[in-house]
Amino acid sequence: MIAERKYYTESQEKMARYAKAIAHPARVFILDFLADNIDKCCYSGDMAEDIPIARSTLSEHLKELKKAGLIQGEINPPYIKYCINKENWEEAKGLLHFFFER
Repeated sequence: MIAERKYYTESQEKMARYAKAIAHPARVFILDFLADNIDKCCYSGDMAEDIPIARSTLSEHLKELKKAGLIQGEINPPYIKYCINKENWEEAKGLLHFFFER
């Protein structure tokens, strides 16, 4: 079997994943909301009261942010708490800063 040639660095792939996750204004709003509460987690129901989108749409955006690793969630039925994934948040900031500072 022939190994597939890799064209992109791990950093480029990570930056693309983070950039894709923040490519929607609702996701930017969610990240702003969570970053303002960085020392505590927030329930999705609380966010639903502050953002003008349907709960199902909010859920999809939260799913995308979690998939990218920018947030993390804790299920405590019937509630789900979300907060910034601090390690990946710092990594994303560093990658984007490095990219734009050249």
